[in-house]
Amino acid sequence: MIIGSLVIILPLAWFLSVRFEGETPTLELDLLTAYLGVSQDLSIAVFDKKSGLRRLWVGLLKDGREVVLHDTAFPSAGMLKGGSLHETLVKIPVMPVELGFTDGEAILRMVVHDYSWRDWWKGNKTYVEKMVVIDTRPPEIEVLSRAHNINQGGAGLVIFRTSESCFQSGVQVGDTFFPGHAGFFDDPLVYLTFIALGYQQGRDTKIFVKAVDPAGNHAESGFYYHIRRKVFRKDKINISDGFLNRKIPEFSSQIAPGTAKSPVEKFLEINRGLRKTNYQAIAAACQNSAGKMYWRDRFLRLPKSATRARFADHRTYYYKGRQIDQQVHMGIDLASVANSPVPAANAGVVVFGQTLGIYGKTIILDHGFGLFSMYSHLSSIAVKIGDQLSQGDIIGRTGSTGMAGGDHLHFSLLIDQTFVNPVEWWDKKWIQNNVLSKIEWAKSISKKE
Repeated sequence: MIIGSLVIILPLAWFLSVRFEGETPTLELDLLTAYLGVSQDLSIAVFDKKSGLRRLWVGLLKDGREVVLHDTAFPSAGMLKGGSLHETLVKIPVMPVELGFTDGEAILRMVVHDYSWRDWWKGNKTYVEKMVVIDTRPPEIEVLSRAHNINQGGAGLVIFRTSESCFQSGVQVGDTFFPGHAGFFDDPLVYLTFIALGYQQGRDTKIFVKAVDPAGNHAESGFYYHIRRKVFRKDKINISDGFLNRKIPEFSSQIAPGTAKSPVEKFLEINRGLRKTNYQAIAAACQNSAGKMYWRDRFLRLPKSATRARFADHRTYYYKGRQIDQQVHMGIDLASVANSPVPAANAGVVVFGQTLGIYGKTIILDHGFGLFSMYSHLSSIAVKIGDQLSQGDIIGRTGSTGMAGGDHLHFSLLIDQTFVNPVEWWDKKWIQNNVLSKIEWAKSISKKE
């Protein structure tokens, strides 16, 4: 008798404990910011591992008026089994203007129920409220700087102000975006952006300021600019067996193994593939520039040095009279006496200091707001990452490491991840006209307003 009763009571107790379970469902809202713009999708993930999902309801409340954004009843697997769905992701399109809402604060309300028999068969529920701000107006952009004359392969400075704090702002140059930097001016809405025009970008390159506010509203603003076309030198480089025999062994650990490869094939793998890999390391080092302008006035050139190769030289490589490769030289080669001390071209912080493939021993300095200098083929490195340097501090000595044919310094300048012509930054007059005078003008304008 007792055993028979247990056979009935225990399964019934287990069944009731399952159907009357008290665990509330889980609701997760994926919303990057607390702003709702002109149009966006709300991503809501809901879970209930036990009874299953019964219903999801979402509404938007503002000024006493509420609009239902979503109301879905999920299917049952049967009276005794609960819900057939235990997790799902719902995307809800929200366009506040079409829903009749004006800009301002609102409340996003979300409720999810499960198939538990709790609360008189209504189930367990999770209720979530989130304060949001409806913002459907794009930011306004005012360009403060003037006279944007840019050389092909050169640099420039654009200063602009936005009407509100923006999620992203900067200058688009062709396919490359250069972020704006706040903090230099007293007004936190005034941004300073150094831009670069690649050596391959001509007069048809489109340049404009763009901004995106926290609600995702986009704005663009054009400004006057003039691109000066430049013709870059063509250079012929003969690769000798002596050079290959001397240099290729240095790269044995940096190229794919293959005993059948000829010295020329190995050279091409280095000059092409390793060059690309090295650029990726350079780009990574130049990703996060300090929000501070460390440098002042013109940049230093290696003292008592002669120019051996120029910026954006289009090089054609020959082996025994046969053309084997073409590359572009992204810096200026400066030669002095062997093992010459190399000064920091301007004040900055060391962000890279190690051997870098074709560039050999290399140092990269961050000068702030996206401007970097690079020193390659060094015989020695006298600084370490994180060192803060003054202009003229000795950072190493010239050498012939990497794919260098003789002792020299390969000097490069980059804005963010784009190489630019160092000659401009050695010119005091160019810096005054294109950088410092713009900054002074922007300061005077922002103070008046």
